Amino acid sequence: MITFNKKLFWFQVVLVCALFFLMAWSSPALSNPLKGKGEGEQKQTIVIKSKTLEVDNKRRIVTFTGEVDARKDDMTITCQKMVVYYVGQPEAKGKGEEGLRIDRIIATGNVKIIRPDGSSATAEQATYYQAQEKVVLTGKPVVKQGNDFVEGSSITLLLRENRSIVKGSKGKKAKAVLTPRSMKR
Repeated sequence: MITFNKKLFWFQVVLVCALFFLMAWSSPALSNPLKGKGEGEQKQTIVIKSKTLEVDNKRRIVTFTGEVDARKDDMTITCQKMVVYYVGQPEAKGKGEEGLRIDRIIATGNVKIIRPDGSSATAEQATYYQAQEKVVLTGKPVVKQGNDFVEGSSITLLLRENRSIVKGSKGKKAKAVLTPRSMKR
């Protein structure tokens, strides 16, 4: 049973902010910046639901298990398990002290990232590394936008560089399918 306290409240605020970042930038097909919105409008409410939620402050891990569903206005992530690893001190108050920050987030089990424009990414596992601003999709990863898609044994999204690397494996080459678009728009 989780009891509400100040430490848990602030941790959850940081967790929600980190999940927003992961959802907003986790795929090149999904990474178009929010356009035409003011600074305040980008802070949308995120709702994360799962069958269980476990906070382990000693190990610095938060685990969502069972039909995980994270939603905000323009993004939905579903998976079977989401584990958030964090570092820092929950109640850092002095200057120069580090507060909580996300180290990495691992989503596993039928991971799906869906945007209202129809773009999506799927994989068996998605790992977000905050320090490197990198997402690695493994386990039959596919990133789609319209009829276009890429797939391989792993897809690495280097967010800082706005670059992606799709790798094949011994038995399967990296693949990109691009459909011609009409010149008329």
